[in-house]
Amino acid sequence: MADESTRFDHLDGVARLAAMATLRSRIIVNLIVALAVVLSWAALAAMAVGTAQLALPAESGPGDALLHWLPDLPMPSWAGRFFALCLTPVAASGGLGFLFIWLMWTLMAIAMMLPSAVPMIRTYCEIADTARAKGEAAVHPLILVAGYLTVWIGASAAFAGVSLAVQSRAGAPVAGYAAVASLGIAGLYQFTGLKEACLRKCRNPFAILFSRWSSRTSRIFRLGMEQGVWCLGCCWALMLVMFAVGTMNIFWMALIGLFTVVEKQTPGRFATRLAGAILLVWATALLVVSR
Repeated sequence: MADESTRFDHLDGVARLAAMATLRSRIIVNLIVALAVVLSWAALAAMAVGTAQLALPAESGPGDALLHWLPDLPMPSWAGRFFALCLTPVAASGGLGFLFIWLMWTLMAIAMMLPSAVPMIRTYCEIADTARAKGEAAVHPLILVAGYLTVWIGASAAFAGVSLAVQSRAGAPVAGYAAVASLGIAGLYQFTGLKEACLRKCRNPFAILFSRWSSRTSRIFRLGMEQGVWCLGCCWALMLVMFAVGTMNIFWMALIGLFTVVEKQTPGRFATRLAGAILLVWATALLVVSR
């Protein structure tokens, strides 16, 4: 089988140049997505270590003890100031505290949700590859990614507002009935028809991307937003778990991020319902302890 550098030999010169440009675009998109995820995880890891050092034992969430095994991560002074404001947003005045914790949630969304969108991005790149191989115009895949992230940036603002409303300090888990409620809602949502409908859309991006294909930038941006809405509908309740374990609990960030990838790639509802059952049992146990 020919490699990608020679598989367009049957095309004429213009079409071959278009196809090769598509391959380079695909590599660029993959590198940018990977870099965004890596940098987000690095920033969150540094913030999580700082949270563990500031938190009292009673404020630690499940898995936080693992952070003490991590070394202090070196960072420039401006990054240290930014992280400090994210970890103690109540110290900032007015909307400034909201802005910093919004940025923190945005980093979490990129780190946890963007990897699960890779199949959708890859599918779009394949369709764009085919279009350009035929000499047709195709919008750059990063426009689709921008639309997808726009939805999660907006959702991050909502999560940031909830964080400031229920927590005196970002990173500390909520306690008692608030934790029970967040876990219970997340668990129950796993069994709903809306969850299943959104999950089906996330698992089968080809049909939507192919049927809604366009050479107009604005339409591809909206298409990315639509995919982001389906992803948000699939995963928003799982993000509530972060309020019960601590919003800077990197152990649970990784676990939820990994689960979203597995859930979207695994057919059937077993993984979804298993996670829902675990969350409901956890919520029930916390309710008994709280009472």
